[in-house]
Amino acid sequence: MTAPTYLSTRGRAPEIGFAEALLRGMAPDGGLYLPSVWPNRSPAEIAWLQSLPYPELAYEILRLFIGDDLPNGALRAAAERMAAFDDPAVTPCVELEPGLRVLELFHGPTAAFKDLAMQMMAPLTEAALEKRGESLLLLTATSGDTGAAAVRAFAGSQRIRLAVLHPLDRVSPVQRRQMTTSGADNVLNLAVRGDFDDCQRLVKALLADEGLREGQRLSSVNSINWGRLVGQIPYYLAAAKATGGPPRFVVPTGNFGDAFAGWAAQRIGLKAGRLTCAVNANDALARALNEGRYARRPATPTASVSMDVQAPSNFERLVFEASGRDAERTAALFETFAREGAVEIPPDLLAAMRENVEAVSIGEAETSAQIAHAWKAWGRVVCPHTAVALAAAGRVDRAEGPVVALSTAHPAKFPEAVSKALGVEPEAPAQLRGLEGKTERFEVVDADLNAVRAALSALA
Repeated sequence: MTAPTYLSTRGRAPEIGFAEALLRGMAPDGGLYLPSVWPNRSPAEIAWLQSLPYPELAYEILRLFIGDDLPNGALRAAAERMAAFDDPAVTPCVELEPGLRVLELFHGPTAAFKDLAMQMMAPLTEAALEKRGESLLLLTATSGDTGAAAVRAFAGSQRIRLAVLHPLDRVSPVQRRQMTTSGADNVLNLAVRGDFDDCQRLVKALLADEGLREGQRLSSVNSINWGRLVGQIPYYLAAAKATGGPPRFVVPTGNFGDAFAGWAAQRIGLKAGRLTCAVNANDALARALNEGRYARRPATPTASVSMDVQAPSNFERLVFEASGRDAERTAALFETFAREGAVEIPPDLLAAMRENVEAVSIGEAETSAQIAHAWKAWGRVVCPHTAVALAAAGRVDRAEGPVVALSTAHPAKFPEAVSKALGVEPEAPAQLRGLEGKTERFEVVDADLNAVRAALSALA
């Protein structure tokens, strides 16, 4: 099998293989990597993929996007990690009522959907480094779940040092403890005085610093890394099989990575309706798609903390594809946004994006009411992110097909928000027990590039 190549959304970097894209994270021109050619599959081939057990489905999707650029054993090892999840279906798609299902993505080791990609990325990254005889400094910005999943996947690695940047006091206590109690010497946790967008901006600046790469590999496990999104494509195929017809997916989204993985699933041949992106009060994506103006604002703290994002990185991938893969146009738009904090989206580009994606903003009161409704109507306790998705799902016309709302985290990760709505805290699953009382280890830093650089010296 040949090795697919990857190009940058900004068109000023050479095409590379999957392993190099995985180890770089972001292209040197500031763009994001995407397949040079999408591996489109026929309806019969998609149906065959959907017939496979989840680990086999994940393996076949990895093969599509990696080919022989990494050893087959590494792909097998990555896919087999799905077999360790606490539900045999891995991502069960549960019917709530006729025409409405919820896709459970929280059965991994940190009880959040990030596990599905992160657990696969770890053996793939190790294999890429071993092939080159190299080590890696891995950076991630997190609004909670990405950091926890990364620490669980990469803690103790001999070739990888991991630095996690999270916004100080803007993640749930459970999420914070998952990141800060591993005790692993190769993990550094930085609590940034700012919001997630500050953390993401710092990580992007570090990744763009070629001087920092001298003598070491440098990459990220945020969804700017194409390897993350590849690991999230399989569950869209699995869910569509469960519905029995082309579904409408409703995706609670912050950085737009999970939603773009759903877009990618359709690009390779999955039949599904328009994606509905459910956002909270941090509605930059909704304003962009509904009003045609992409503008950054300070992030507002909400109960759905993992979605408190006002500059979703993966929006660039959607713009690139909707523009007909016009790298020059994409670069100009995002360079203007980076410089001025706002940019007008041309009408033709906006219309192209709206063909496949819509966005709905859900407020705090509606989120809390939806948590209460889910318990009353279906006897189901949901996290605030899932509540945002379910509230948005209520606005989707089921005549267009069955609706699937993505449930991205176990409610016990957000006990305060759930308790506020229901009056009781959710019961913690096994993977979240025993965190209280463990020694936490993190350093508080300003949202300043030099401050973060200095702190990284602890991982040297």
